[in-house]
Amino acid sequence: MTNTTTITAGTREITVSKDLRIPMRDGVVLVGDAYGIGDEPRPALVALSPYGKELQALALTMPPQRRPSPMWDGCIEAGDIARVVDEGYVHVIGDLRGSGGSEGEHIGNYNAGGVSLGEDAYDFIEWVAAQPWCDGRVGMIGISYFGSMQLLAAAERPPSLKACFISGGHYDFYETTYHGGIMWLMPRAAREGRGGDSGWAFTDRIKSRMLETLSDDELKARVVERLADPDVQAWPNLVHTLHYPVHHEAWFDIITNELDGPWYEERNPITLAPQVEVPVWLQIDQGRGWTMDGTIEAYEALGGPKKLTIGPYPPMQSRPWVEEHDKMFRWYDYWIKGIENGVMDEPPVSVFVEGTREYVHGDQFPPKRTEHRPLYLRTRRKLSTEPEPMGPEYSAPDGFYQAPLTVTDTVEIISWSTPVFEEPVEIMGTGAAHLFVEIDQPDTNLILRFWDEAPGGKRQLLTTAYLKASHRELDERTTEGNPYHPHTRAVPVEPGKIEEYVLRIYPFAATLLPGHKLTVELSNNEPMADEHNALLPPDAFHLPVGRAVTHKVYRDAQHPSRLLLPFVVD
Repeated sequence: MTNTTTITAGTREITVSKDLRIPMRDGVVLVGDAYGIGDEPRPALVALSPYGKELQALALTMPPQRRPSPMWDGCIEAGDIARVVDEGYVHVIGDLRGSGGSEGEHIGNYNAGGVSLGEDAYDFIEWVAAQPWCDGRVGMIGISYFGSMQLLAAAERPPSLKACFISGGHYDFYETTYHGGIMWLMPRAAREGRGGDSGWAFTDRIKSRMLETLSDDELKARVVERLADPDVQAWPNLVHTLHYPVHHEAWFDIITNELDGPWYEERNPITLAPQVEVPVWLQIDQGRGWTMDGTIEAYEALGGPKKLTIGPYPPMQSRPWVEEHDKMFRWYDYWIKGIENGVMDEPPVSVFVEGTREYVHGDQFPPKRTEHRPLYLRTRRKLSTEPEPMGPEYSAPDGFYQAPLTVTDTVEIISWSTPVFEEPVEIMGTGAAHLFVEIDQPDTNLILRFWDEAPGGKRQLLTTAYLKASHRELDERTTEGNPYHPHTRAVPVEPGKIEEYVLRIYPFAATLLPGHKLTVELSNNEPMADEHNALLPPDAFHLPVGRAVTHKVYRDAQHPSRLLLPFVVD
């Protein structure tokens, strides 16, 4: 039953209608809360996720927390309720099908009981638009999962949806969970509630797509195959989930879909983006390279009016989420309220450049002209613009031995650095790392992290690159400095054979200032805590390699290991 009350937030009084019942086309009823209902109809901003509308209400009582605050909760993402109301909008926050107080079943990845969540978003938006407290104009609000829901909704083209502003959304769903084929553990936190995330508002109606659709024999075969992976064997909670998937349904589906394919692609927002006709502003901050990559790809695919803003480091915004509201309301004031504020007179792409800490603007990403130039791995851990002249008989490989983390706490890292720069050097875009590596096992992880190292040793992460060695195949989209991996099969490595691995370096924008140097680190695991990881939730690392591996990195005249970076040439 709907309950309408007035609450006080600071000095504001806000009218709240709780537990609105919103019917879907198949008879299932979702629930939502509306904030800011008044005597005069207003436009509405809709937020949809499985994280629970009650959790989002903490935005009214909890000051924003920045990482590494222990009070930071990654799932409070629906926006600043009081600010939304002050700007003249009704804020409507709903529980997705099967979660929280909503009816129906949520089965699988952005798909619930066989019903596209985009269809549910369409029905939700049109119901809101028809209410007497709404003037018929609707936008959407929220980051991360809420952001992905915006593109899914827009692709369905609900007539009352006038624009979207999406900060920090997830677009390539495979690359959201497997970076370069390496499992990322943070999605478990977001779904189940671990390490700084409350997780989904779980019910017994959230179910595994694999458990619901595979036969017993198919399911058993898939579980046996995953348990045979040494990396999975060495990580207890993966073994536990595979044996006992109940209450781990969403995470179980991710573990049992280690290759890209239909489970990820059926509702991939990048695939759906050309269907979007409403104006969309995409925003993302640096330091989350995989999300930047998907954001740029989604932006390029969008079919309607659009803008792209790439903001500064650090990667994680406050929770409750309050950043980017100034941009969002300029966008909605123009497209929803019809206020001429000049937002469309500005260049569509804005990119924050680390180092100079200034925005540059243009018509595309990167907004400046660039060309890919090599930096070669050389002896004595140096990066050089000149290739190594000596052959392998004189230029011995670099290498490291990594024991599994079951028997050591040490993550072995080797690095190469440029000389100190005497002039500013600007790098902007996507790159590639060509590494000639010999390993003594059928598989390993290759993890590169790129640092801007200042005088005195202070460092800031610029970008990353990931590749599971068995996922080294490239596909037809690959061009110089812009590699793509299909991730549709795993091909074991022949131990002892030197292979060329081409890693995709996620997009970034930085100026290396005089006195600074660029350092690139290689490992097959990553430290649990350092200058960068301290800014991320505790579970935001990748599945470690579960076996001992010796790595030899060749960088001689016959094996020119190198980085291809997008240097600005304007």
